[in-house]
Amino acid sequence: MTEKSRAWDWQELERSAAAPCWIRDSETLAQHCERWRQLPMVALDTEFMRVDTFYPRPGLIQLADEHNCYLIDPLCIEDFSAFVELMADGSVLKLIHAGSEDLELLLNSYGVLPEPLFDTQVAAAFAGWGFSMGLQRLVDHALGVQLGKGETTSDWMQRPLTREQEHYAALDVAYLPAIATELQNQLREQGRLDWVMEECSTLRLSVIDTDPQGLSYYQRFSQVWNISEVKRAGLRDLTAWREQACRAQDIPRNRLLRNQHLLSIIERWPQTPEALSRVPELRRKVVKDHGETILNCIRNAQHSAAEVPPEPIQRPLHYAWNKRIKVLKAIGRQVADEQGLAVEVLLRKRDIDALIQSRSSVGGYTLPPTLQGWRKPLVGEALLEQLQQFEQEN
Repeated sequence: MTEKSRAWDWQELERSAAAPCWIRDSETLAQHCERWRQLPMVALDTEFMRVDTFYPRPGLIQLADEHNCYLIDPLCIEDFSAFVELMADGSVLKLIHAGSEDLELLLNSYGVLPEPLFDTQVAAAFAGWGFSMGLQRLVDHALGVQLGKGETTSDWMQRPLTREQEHYAALDVAYLPAIATELQNQLREQGRLDWVMEECSTLRLSVIDTDPQGLSYYQRFSQVWNISEVKRAGLRDLTAWREQACRAQDIPRNRLLRNQHLLSIIERWPQTPEALSRVPELRRKVVKDHGETILNCIRNAQHSAAEVPPEPIQRPLHYAWNKRIKVLKAIGRQVADEQGLAVEVLLRKRDIDALIQSRSSVGGYTLPPTLQGWRKPLVGEALLEQLQQFEQEN
């Protein structure tokens, strides 16, 4: 068996996790990264805190190679350039489990997304092991090892970490190489390995922020799809201001202004500080510190709408679609059963909604990105055919 296909000894890594190697300075990190770039793969995980911040704050980075588990200390290391190069090295496969938050952390903190990527939670779903498997269930299924819940609510910013924290964190990467190798072999036999790599590539792209100014955040408020264009512009400008302020101050959105408060402001449309202060549950501090900014968004909404007309908010699907959606879901279930896949892997409700919402004025439908790629011949084309039948029945 070649180096690239053999499973690394998970029992050796399990032993290493009991006393993982710490990396606390830039020079040591660079030396290890140079060696890791010669390997076919590394396992990766992160621990972070995000209780009172907009962005996750790194508390620990865990990595496993063929012999050891490592704990990289982001609170001590200043130069992560060698680590960034490792993450971007296309010859080294990066293994993660349920890694969307880890990817967000790496992108926001270090400006890099691991490439190529293999997410064992995604792979397990495609292999038929189970949908949305947690690490505990995955390790038990693949290796018969029972992991404790341990330090799931730990403070990862404290130093020193306890032995229990260190062990728990290291175990998060210790088993991934062996499990990933088993999954790759099974997926290759099933002809689904390319599907998984495509899905993992999509996962990488999904964490990229395509709206850093928050100009489209207002479109999430589908419950007010039918408000006037001027109020829609006011909502757009308010949510964009909140987004930019929270990012600049690194505070959660709710710390500044809750979504319900935004909707109440739009509904009441206050023009004075006194009227703004009467918005239900709006904190006095918000009115005091940001009242004028909020009111300016309201007062300038008409001009803003004329200058840059806001895009419509997507209207929720009419209840008449309920029966048709059941038919579309049934197509997905049938294909999933035929393929031995969990239906959630193949087709999700939001994919169906996006497909229906793509209808043009002449009745044409376009597959959303989530139904392109490997899903298109399996289920996407069948859904399009069914939608055309619906059109002909009208």
